[in-house]
Amino acid sequence: MKRLAIFDLDGTLIDTIADLATATNHALTQFGYPTHTVDEYRFFVGNGINKLFERALPEGEKSQENILKIRAEFVPFYNIHNADLSRPYPGIHQMLSALQKAGMRLAVASNKYQEATVKLISQYFPDIRFTAVFGQREGVPTKPDPQVIEEIIRMADVNKTTTVYIGDSSVDMETGRNARVTTIGVSWGFRPRTELEAYHPDFIADCSNDILHFLQIEK
Repeated sequence: MKRLAIFDLDGTLIDTIADLATATNHALTQFGYPTHTVDEYRFFVGNGINKLFERALPEGEKSQENILKIRAEFVPFYNIHNADLSRPYPGIHQMLSALQKAGMRLAVASNKYQEATVKLISQYFPDIRFTAVFGQREGVPTKPDPQVIEEIIRMADVNKTTTVYIGDSSVDMETGRNARVTTIGVSWGFRPRTELEAYHPDFIADCSNDILHFLQIEK
């Protein structure tokens, strides 16, 4: 039986894409750069915000200097507006509550920067006890490096065989594989199901109840 469930955030627990798109487009317009549709942003996110800005910038403008300029405009705007349109996916709160009731330890490992990760989790899941809520932190490599997963496993005092990592993208599936833990892909997130299938997760969930079924947890 699994004892620890680690979740990605964006596209897995919470649908954040509209607010991410709005904040990035806001930053781009401050410097006269073209903006993008919400659907385009589904393929820009997943590797941290600096990579998001690199992907959003036009060809020939993807310098480190420009990435940092966009970041400086994005962060204060997003800190205010990151919950304007973002909402948990259907059934997520009930699923987390069922896992918690069953005695599983819960954690978050996201490539979103730490301040926003903590804010969103605190706002939408105030009654859920998380062993760790980790976003992108200084000095810690982003996923798919497995370091954050291994850190949470140590904090939870469990082993890899009793850990499951759950996410919506190839980055998440690769992270779980690199950490050598069980992986669950969720098909309701930002990326197509075929992207998950290409990484051969242990299971693909099409709704939150599928996670409970796979983990043999009652609702």
